[in-house]
Amino acid sequence: MKRSIIYSCSLPLSLLLVACAPSHDTASLQQHAPLAKIDTQLTTGQWPKNEWWKDFHDPRLDALIAKAQADAPDMQIARQRIALAEAQAKMAAAADGPQVDFSADAERQKMSAEGLMGPFALTDPAAGTTGPWYTNGTFGLTAGWDLDLWGKNRAQVEARIGKVNAQKAEMEQTRQLLASSVARLYWEWQTQSAIGNVLTAIKQEQDNIIAADRELYQHGITSSVEGVETDINSSKTDERLAEVSGKMKTIEARLQALTNDTSIKLTPHALPKVEASLPSTLGYELLARRPDLQEAHWYIEASLSQIDAAKAAFYPDVNLMAFLQQDALHLSDLFRSSAQQMGVTAGFTLPIFDSGRLNANLDIAQAQSNLSVANYNKAVVDAVNQVARTASEVETLMAKNQHQQRVEADAARVVGLAQARLSAGIIAGSRVSEARIPALQEQIAGLTLKGQYVDATLQLTSALGGGYHHG
Repeated sequence: MKRSIIYSCSLPLSLLLVACAPSHDTASLQQHAPLAKIDTQLTTGQWPKNEWWKDFHDPRLDALIAKAQADAPDMQIARQRIALAEAQAKMAAAADGPQVDFSADAERQKMSAEGLMGPFALTDPAAGTTGPWYTNGTFGLTAGWDLDLWGKNRAQVEARIGKVNAQKAEMEQTRQLLASSVARLYWEWQTQSAIGNVLTAIKQEQDNIIAADRELYQHGITSSVEGVETDINSSKTDERLAEVSGKMKTIEARLQALTNDTSIKLTPHALPKVEASLPSTLGYELLARRPDLQEAHWYIEASLSQIDAAKAAFYPDVNLMAFLQQDALHLSDLFRSSAQQMGVTAGFTLPIFDSGRLNANLDIAQAQSNLSVANYNKAVVDAVNQVARTASEVETLMAKNQHQQRVEADAARVVGLAQARLSAGIIAGSRVSEARIPALQEQIAGLTLKGQYVDATLQLTSALGGGYHHG
């Protein structure tokens, strides 16, 4: 009776001990919203469709980006990271359910006559002993179940799910980076191709001037010195053409690496039109669509679940175990009904003193959570700064392009005047070529600015998580 009273009192006392177990929490960092409390939480599996590159209506660009997103090594790595995270989540979820195992073993053993089982070392048919050698056999089912009353296992599952979502966001970030990189390289190639065409036109005009100067020299009208400068400029144009050709080959090689395709063939395509101004609102809410912010957000969610799991470790574990087996000292008796054994065990594990292990584990989880929050806050600040910087660059390039268009128009009027004078017989044809060369050079300057504008808009599109035109 006294023993039962002691047992009945020990359970609430144990619960009181665990409730008073020394534990502590460290200060948590606050998660910043990306400008004006923008919500970055999205429905799982409903990632916004942001195939912004299709706005260019260029099938070749679409095909290149699709190839990169399908076959690029970075995408393969991202997919395998998701597969690993999902497998780890399944492993964590499996720990929360019951486990049933089948086992069987046979043991050949010689009993010691001097030990606790000494009587079995003798051969005594009346006592049922046939020693000293026995072949012991056991087979049957064992089952166990951690009841997880405090949600430790469930918190670990949620942490793993958060990491799966983070890996999915990382894959989306990889997709966006690949799309942006391919698009920037593609339009850079188109810019260099257009510049190359204009340089070829300049070379033709220079050749016209050189041919006219040589004809005048042959007729004794001019000296050979007058055409030297044109010859030098023609050589410089050849150098620029070689430079443009080298840049285009380099871009093709980089595209081949990104798309994992060595048979890329590009054809010239007109550069996109320069907008007159930025939209009235850049749609900062699109920052919620940035994959890197989503990734950082899910890592915070995972870290908070890890904290919950670390806190639940301070509470007792309750386990249920059961077995149903056949056990016999002789294999010939193993399948008899009398060899059956079964039992149920309820386990109770109470942490009382662990030299600070549980608190250290909680500190680690809290520190990792604070680190995740700090990384997220930094990502938000960097994202807003990136948008502001690229938007300013786009706006500046818009203004430069407008000025350059006026300069090109003035240069075209000069060419028109020269052509009118040629038609009137006032000047020679070489003078028209001399007027065309500066106009063509201004076209190169315009193409360079337009290429810079396209590149800046691509960077702004990426910074806003998928394109401000969709805001």
